[in-house]
Amino acid sequence: MERGAIVLSDGWQGYAPLSEMGYRHRPRTQREPKRAEKILPRIHRVFGNLKTWLRGTHHGVGHQHLQEYLDEFTFRFNRRRTPMAAFQTLLGLGAQRPPTTYKQLYGVESTG
Repeated sequence: MERGAIVLSDGWQGYAPLSEMGYRHRPRTQREPKRAEKILPRIHRVFGNLKTWLRGTHHGVGHQHLQEYLDEFTFRFNRRRTPMAAFQTLLGLGAQRPPTTYKQLYGVESTG
């Protein structure tokens, strides 16, 4: 997501830092739970799935690698109805690029 992008969310305070990070955060709060479906349709389900996936599959994710995990979730979510297409895309991407080394993955990290 590019800086300056508009982010629509519910009123959860955890999203407050988005404005400080260069995004145009537009929280939309609702007083009645049923109204949430009209304001942000299906978004609660998507975020619920994301949270379950991060906690269940990965047992939590640190801030440093969060974007990579979000990219993977987006990749999987966008191909959820065509699992073979996702596999073929991933296989094709892997065949076109050289292997990623351990140093490439972790060489830049500080060893506090």
